[in-house]
Amino acid sequence: MNMAWKEMKRNKGRFLILGSIVFLVSFLTFMISGLANGLSEDNAGLIKDLPEGHFYMTKEANKTYNLSRIDNNTQNDIFAKNSNTFALSIQMGFLNNHDGKQQSVAFVTSTQSKWFQHVKKGEVIFDRSVEDNGIKIGDTLTNKQSGGKLVVKGFVHHSKYSHVPVAYINMDDYKEMFRTSDMQLMYIPGEDKAPTFTGLQAFSKDQFLNTIASYKAEQMSLNMIIWFLIVISGMLFAIFFYMMNVQKMGLYGILKAIGVKTSSLFRMMWTQMAVITVIALILSIALSEVFNHMAPKGVPFQFTFEITFQLSVVFLIIGFIGSTLSGLQIKKVQPLQAIQQGEM
Repeated sequence: MNMAWKEMKRNKGRFLILGSIVFLVSFLTFMISGLANGLSEDNAGLIKDLPEGHFYMTKEANKTYNLSRIDNNTQNDIFAKNSNTFALSIQMGFLNNHDGKQQSVAFVTSTQSKWFQHVKKGEVIFDRSVEDNGIKIGDTLTNKQSGGKLVVKGFVHHSKYSHVPVAYINMDDYKEMFRTSDMQLMYIPGEDKAPTFTGLQAFSKDQFLNTIASYKAEQMSLNMIIWFLIVISGMLFAIFFYMMNVQKMGLYGILKAIGVKTSSLFRMMWTQMAVITVIALILSIALSEVFNHMAPKGVPFQFTFEITFQLSVVFLIIGFIGSTLSGLQIKKVQPLQAIQQGEM
């Protein structure tokens, strides 16, 4: 530990440069992770807020919930076997206010369930984000698909789907709008193992999210960038400590000659890596939290403790691996040979 500190004080410039680069990479990673999490909630908050369980859609739908049609007889059979089950349908559409201005929404209806809002016929409950467009409780909106009118009865938080606000409507209104009495999906919460039903295919919550094309493509792209940045940070540590070790071969030879163990040299390197990484992470987390609280309202950014903890651990592990790989040459140093080469 003492040797590590002395070397860092002696080579402040080098370690400051490395720390600055690690800070920038980690800060960018945290920002993109917060954006990925925010977009995830903005795209599928309706689904992600449900408890763990299983979705069911018809096998003929080929993993496309829009094509799934579960008839009343099948629904009743499943209801009889599972008391907590509910059926739901999601359809994209729009509503018009009295000025004719359109509001894109995801219409959602379901059978009785504590996880979904239930409204009377002719009423609608929105995600609160529609307030930014001037929609208020008591407003009357028109649906041109059915010609019917819906009265705004309330708002809920964090209920979005496919980047648009959710509009909870009564099942009768849904049937009039989309000319169907069948439901698209069944959901059984709290089942460790998915029960099987004839003609239906089961999906866990994560599996169902991956059937949504926009969600899967969006998250895959952002996660690739995140892991690319994490790999870059590991390469930075490996390259930096490799160059430092090449320049200190003579010093390592002297230290080994006077009895310093190889394990002590590795601990010195790991201490330096940990100090640089921890300081960089503290600064990047602090700035990310500042952005999280100051970000404009429309920016889908969510920076959570879970993201912070997971990425911090990953950065420390990657830094440990990178510095260790670069230090393998220390193990091969022969004291006499290294001293003869001199410190470069």
